[in-house]
Amino acid sequence: MLHLDPPSLSFLARVRAALPGLHPTEKRLAEFVLDFPGELASYSASELARLSGVSNATVTRFIRRLGYGSFEEARRNVRQEKQSGSPLFLAGRGPDVIDASLEAHIAQAQDNLHRSFARLAGADIQAIARHLLEARKVWVTGFRSSHAIATYLQWQVFQVKEDIQVFPSPGGTFGEYLASINEHDVVVVFGLRRRPARLRTIMSQIIKTRAKVLLISDENLARNTQVTWHLHCACAAPGPLDNHVAVVALCHLIANSVIELSGHAGRERLATIEARHDALSEF
Repeated sequence: MLHLDPPSLSFLARVRAALPGLHPTEKRLAEFVLDFPGELASYSASELARLSGVSNATVTRFIRRLGYGSFEEARRNVRQEKQSGSPLFLAGRGPDVIDASLEAHIAQAQDNLHRSFARLAGADIQAIARHLLEARKVWVTGFRSSHAIATYLQWQVFQVKEDIQVFPSPGGTFGEYLASINEHDVVVVFGLRRRPARLRTIMSQIIKTRAKVLLISDENLARNTQVTWHLHCACAAPGPLDNHVAVVALCHLIANSVIELSGHAGRERLATIEARHDALSEF
């Protein structure tokens, strides 16, 4: 049995660490769960034994070798890791998952949009747009898939709001940018899973700048009562990757609201941009 502090290693790390010393039947089980670790959360010990072609006793020995007191304890650990959004844990075995239909993806996207927008208040969107427009500077940040969406929002709002920046820049540090943020600014943080472990620390430091903070996350992140606005988006999907349709739609709504509120000044900037496009024959 592995001698581990329970929180010290993830389920997959435990399996990989135990792999060299496993008996052949246990190794067969280990290879099965390494391919589709998320399935451990869905099946009983007997079902897992049948699917992997081993005995119930082998499953019991294997779980104990990983340092778990019971199969249920291992399942709880896997459920927690599924919540992190890892595609490996969300992927499944079998045609029902592999061949998820176009209709299933469309239906899930529509449901995500409905659930996300049903809890939005028009007054909040207008307040967010107004503060983005009036802020001394707008700062936008996000990690991994969140970074691409942060860039999308910055690009759209930039059409009428020059002082908007995605941070940190390549090679830059959060500290360098946080030193420039103050109470006259707005910071937009995209906290979609899988979130880096340091996001909580970064959020704490952003809040200390006294800027207004808009946090946009999936539904799995508990409401942050310290930020100015925390908007949740449904990101469920029939496959292993989260569906971000509702997140992009929310960015579209916010950007449109900013442009509409920008009035004459915004239209003048848009007209100037179009004139430069024409002069450069960019379109």
